Amino acid sequence: MHYSGKNPCYDNGVSFQKELSLMSMDHRYREIINTYYCGCNSADRELMQSTFTDSVKHYFVDHSAVIGAEELANYWAKVAPKTQAHWTLDHILVQEPEAVIEWSMSWTPLTTGIAELLRGCEWYIFEGDKISEIRSYHNNYYLHNEKNRELWDFDYIGRGYRGEAAAAAKNFSPRKI
Repeated sequence: MHYSGKNPCYDNGVSFQKELSLMSMDHRYREIINTYYCGCNSADRELMQSTFTDSVKHYFVDHSAVIGAEELANYWAKVAPKTQAHWTLDHILVQEPEAVIEWSMSWTPLTTGIAELLRGCEWYIFEGDKISEIRSYHNNYYLHNEKNRELWDFDYIGRGYRGEAAAAAKNFSPRKI
Protein backbone atom coordinates (compact mmCIF):
# COMPACT_ATOMS: atom_id res chain seq x y z
CA MET A 1 0.00 0.00 0.00
CA HIS A 2 1.50 3.35 -1.02
CA TYR A 3 0.16 6.84 -0.37
CA SER A 4 1.41 10.20 -1.53
CA GLY A 5 0.51 13.80 -1.00
CA LYS A 6 -1.92 15.00 1.64
CA ASN A 7 -3.63 12.50 3.88
CA PRO A 8 -7.36 12.90 3.15
CA CYS A 9 -8.15 11.76 6.67
CA TYR A 10 -6.55 14.67 8.48
CA ASP A 11 -7.51 18.25 7.92
CA ASN A 12 -4.35 19.81 9.36
CA GLY A 13 -2.56 19.93 6.01
CA VAL A 14 0.35 17.73 7.16
CA SER A 15 1.60 15.44 4.41
CA PHE A 16 0.93 11.75 4.90
CA GLN A 17 4.65 10.93 4.65
CA LYS A 18 5.45 13.42 7.41
CA GLU A 19 2.60 12.08 9.52
CA LEU A 20 3.88 8.52 9.05
CA SER A 21 7.42 9.53 9.97
CA LEU A 22 6.12 11.17 13.14
CA MET A 23 4.10 8.08 13.97
CA SER A 24 7.09 5.81 13.39
CA MET A 25 8.60 7.29 16.55
CA ASP A 26 5.65 5.82 18.43
CA HIS A 27 4.46 2.26 18.83
CA ARG A 28 3.32 0.48 15.66
CA TYR A 29 -0.18 0.04 17.15
CA ARG A 30 -0.65 3.81 16.89
CA GLU A 31 -0.01 3.65 13.15
CA ILE A 32 -2.39 0.69 12.76
CA ILE A 33 -5.18 2.45 14.66
CA ASN A 34 -4.60 5.68 12.72
CA THR A 35 -4.81 3.68 9.48
CA TYR A 36 -8.07 2.14 10.70
CA TYR A 37 -9.42 5.61 11.54
CA CYS A 38 -8.28 6.91 8.15
CA GLY A 39 -10.34 4.14 6.55
CA CYS A 40 -13.33 5.02 8.72
CA ASN A 41 -12.99 8.75 7.95
CA SER A 42 -12.82 8.14 4.20
CA ALA A 43 -15.22 5.14 4.02
CA ASP A 44 -12.35 3.12 2.54
CA ARG A 45 -13.39 -0.48 3.17
CA GLU A 46 -10.15 -1.96 1.85
CA LEU A 47 -8.02 0.26 4.07
CA MET A 48 -10.08 -0.63 7.15
CA GLN A 49 -9.95 -4.35 6.37
CA SER A 50 -6.16 -4.18 6.01
CA THR A 51 -5.99 -3.48 9.77
CA PHE A 52 -8.30 -6.31 10.93
CA THR A 53 -8.05 -10.03 11.52
CA ASP A 54 -10.73 -11.87 9.53
CA SER A 55 -12.73 -12.50 12.72
CA VAL A 56 -12.39 -9.04 14.32
CA LYS A 57 -15.07 -8.20 16.91
CA HIS A 58 -16.14 -4.64 17.65
CA TYR A 59 -18.18 -4.24 20.85
CA PHE A 60 -20.33 -1.16 21.45
CA VAL A 61 -22.21 0.30 24.43
CA ASP A 62 -25.22 1.22 22.32
CA HIS A 63 -25.87 -1.77 20.03
CA SER A 64 -24.86 -5.33 19.24
CA ALA A 65 -21.31 -6.26 18.33
CA VAL A 66 -20.16 -6.28 14.71
CA ILE A 67 -18.14 -9.41 13.88
CA GLY A 68 -15.91 -9.99 10.85
CA ALA A 69 -13.51 -7.80 8.85
CA GLU A 70 -15.81 -7.29 5.87
CA GLU A 71 -18.83 -6.71 8.11
CA LEU A 72 -17.05 -4.10 10.24
CA ALA A 73 -15.65 -2.24 7.23
CA ASN A 74 -19.10 -2.23 5.61
CA TYR A 75 -20.66 -1.01 8.86
CA TRP A 76 -18.38 2.04 9.13
CA ALA A 77 -18.53 2.76 5.38
CA LYS A 78 -22.32 2.97 5.74
CA VAL A 79 -22.66 4.69 9.13
CA ALA A 80 -19.84 7.26 9.22
CA PRO A 81 -20.87 9.27 6.12
CA LYS A 82 -24.45 9.61 7.42
CA THR A 83 -23.26 11.68 10.38
CA GLN A 84 -20.11 13.15 8.80
CA ALA A 85 -18.11 11.34 11.48
CA HIS A 86 -14.38 12.03 11.67
CA TRP A 87 -12.24 10.30 14.30
CA THR A 88 -8.91 11.38 15.75
CA LEU A 89 -6.68 9.33 18.04
CA ASP A 90 -5.84 11.70 20.90
CA HIS A 91 -3.84 9.53 23.30
CA ILE A 92 -2.58 5.93 23.43
CA LEU A 93 -1.19 3.54 26.04
CA VAL A 94 0.26 0.21 24.91
CA GLN A 95 1.01 -3.02 26.70
CA GLU A 96 1.30 -5.64 24.00
CA PRO A 97 -0.86 -7.22 22.73
CA GLU A 98 -3.26 -4.50 23.90
CA ALA A 99 -3.66 -0.77 23.41
CA VAL A 100 -6.05 1.69 25.02
CA ILE A 101 -6.79 4.99 23.36
CA GLU A 102 -8.73 8.18 23.93
CA TRP A 103 -10.41 9.50 20.79
CA SER A 104 -12.47 12.44 19.68
CA MET A 105 -15.03 12.37 16.91
CA SER A 106 -16.52 15.37 15.19
CA TRP A 107 -19.96 14.45 13.90
CA THR A 108 -23.37 15.85 13.07
CA PRO A 109 -26.30 14.15 14.82
CA LEU A 110 -29.11 13.47 12.37
CA THR A 111 -31.67 14.82 14.86
CA THR A 112 -30.09 18.28 15.14
CA GLY A 113 -27.99 18.80 12.02
CA ILE A 114 -25.50 20.72 14.20
CA ALA A 115 -21.87 19.57 14.32
CA GLU A 116 -20.46 18.64 17.71
CA LEU A 117 -17.59 16.75 19.33
CA LEU A 118 -17.92 13.38 21.08
CA ARG A 119 -15.12 11.84 23.13
CA GLY A 120 -14.53 8.27 24.19
CA CYS A 121 -12.01 5.52 24.63
CA GLU A 122 -11.37 2.17 23.02
CA TRP A 123 -9.60 -0.96 24.16
CA TYR A 124 -7.84 -2.84 21.36
CA ILE A 125 -6.51 -6.39 21.27
CA PHE A 126 -4.04 -7.25 18.52
CA GLU A 127 -2.95 -10.49 16.90
CA GLY A 128 0.41 -9.62 15.37
CA ASP A 129 -0.17 -6.35 13.51
CA LYS A 130 -3.92 -6.85 13.07
CA ILE A 131 -6.79 -5.66 15.26
CA SER A 132 -8.72 -8.64 16.62
CA GLU A 133 -11.00 -6.84 19.08
CA ILE A 134 -12.25 -3.31 19.77
CA ARG A 135 -14.25 -2.33 22.84
CA SER A 136 -15.65 1.16 22.40
CA TYR A 137 -16.77 3.22 25.40
CA HIS A 138 -18.51 6.56 25.08
CA ASN A 139 -21.54 8.37 26.44
CA ASN A 140 -23.62 9.57 23.52
CA TYR A 141 -26.38 11.86 24.79
CA TYR A 142 -28.64 10.94 21.88
CA LEU A 143 -28.45 7.23 22.71
CA HIS A 144 -29.04 7.63 26.45
CA ASN A 145 -30.53 4.39 27.72
CA GLU A 146 -30.07 2.29 30.84
CA LYS A 147 -28.97 -0.66 28.65
CA ASN A 148 -26.03 1.38 27.38
CA ARG A 149 -24.03 1.21 30.61
CA GLU A 150 -21.90 -1.70 29.43
CA LEU A 151 -20.81 -3.38 26.22
CA TRP A 152 -23.52 -5.35 24.48
CA ASP A 153 -22.76 -9.04 23.77
CA PHE A 154 -19.52 -8.92 25.77
CA ASP A 155 -18.90 -11.96 28.00
CA TYR A 156 -18.00 -10.11 31.19
CA ILE A 157 -18.34 -13.19 33.42
CA GLY A 158 -16.37 -15.42 31.03
CA ARG A 159 -13.54 -12.88 31.02
CA GLY A 160 -13.45 -12.68 34.82
CA TYR A 161 -15.23 -9.35 35.32
CA ARG A 162 -17.85 -8.63 37.98
CA GLY A 163 -21.31 -9.86 37.17
CA GLU A 164 -24.63 -8.07 37.12
CA ALA A 165 -25.38 -5.33 39.64
CA ALA A 166 -27.49 -7.54 41.96
CA ALA A 167 -24.70 -10.12 42.27
CA ALA A 168 -22.12 -7.40 42.80
CA ALA A 169 -24.26 -5.71 45.48
CA LYS A 170 -24.66 -9.03 47.35
CA ASN A 171 -20.89 -9.35 47.69
CA PHE A 172 -20.26 -5.67 48.41
CA SER A 173 -19.19 -4.71 51.87
CA PRO A 174 -18.84 -1.00 52.57
CA ARG A 175 -15.62 0.36 53.94
CA LYS A 176 -15.74 1.13 57.64
CA ILE A 177 -14.77 4.66 58.51
